[in-house]
Amino acid sequence: MNDVTAITTSAIDTWQEQSADASLQAVIERGGVVACPSLAFAVSDEEGTLFDASLAGDQRKSIYIRPGRYGITGTTATGATRDVVATMIERYAAASHALIDGLFPDYHARAHATGTSFRPRAIGDVPSGKALSWRKDDTRLHVDAFPSNPTRGDRILRVFCNVHPTTMPRGWRVGESFAAMAKRFLPRTRSLPPGGAWLMHKVHITKRPRSAYDHLMLQLHDLAKGDQQYQRTCPQTAIDFMPGTTWICFSDQVMHAAMSGQYLFEQTYRLPLSRIADVDASPLRTLERLTGRALV
Repeated sequence: MNDVTAITTSAIDTWQEQSADASLQAVIERGGVVACPSLAFAVSDEEGTLFDASLAGDQRKSIYIRPGRYGITGTTATGATRDVVATMIERYAAASHALIDGLFPDYHARAHATGTSFRPRAIGDVPSGKALSWRKDDTRLHVDAFPSNPTRGDRILRVFCNVHPTTMPRGWRVGESFAAMAKRFLPRTRSLPPGGAWLMHKVHITKRPRSAYDHLMLQLHDLAKGDQQYQRTCPQTAIDFMPGTTWICFSDQVMHAAMSGQYLFEQTYRLPLSRIADVDASPLRTLERLTGRALV
């Protein structure tokens, strides 16, 4: 199939002391995924005994640690068990920082980390028991965009690792290129109403004023997820990330859907364009070319 996201396999097998790799940086900055099937994250015996969906709170899919905030959120664990979970997630954060700062030193990733999570629930396991809205259904192809936390063109870099203790893969679908998706849906988008960004920030719907770029990204996210025919027929391919596999991508650029699996680590970074080598390939510059106007 034409124009489907490329998956590049790397033989990387250690998190520490990686050398800068411009070729892998070019892959992810141009909308590809780097998969490392030999880069496992070691889980201790004590940590492994805690692997259970109920480790996450009743209304949560994931357990989080965020820089600058004390402790973890989203878990039912208490006391010593909570400390073990926190230490495990912190170790994954440290491993991810070492990997990204080694491979892509210009990113200064450690300084731009926004959160680390462990997802003990299986895809399709909805804590509340209620059906997910289509907007929150991550089995539908989408690019990441945050309604309450505008990026204003910053890039969203993520490091995922499947730590399932048996042989269960993390099943993904990847879709067409960001540019192809944007060309398809941009004619159906609407402009941000005058004063809308100011008002949403004023009433604390958003953490900062939403830019025209963020407004478009949210619409592209929703339009793609809401179009069932597109989900069925657009260029796409399925890939299984087996336990012990780590993969890296800019999730604001890669059309992706999580179809199956359980027990996943995820590290997120928000990188300013000043840290990106191929700025012209970024979603911001792509949308500016397609719309013919500045978006931030």
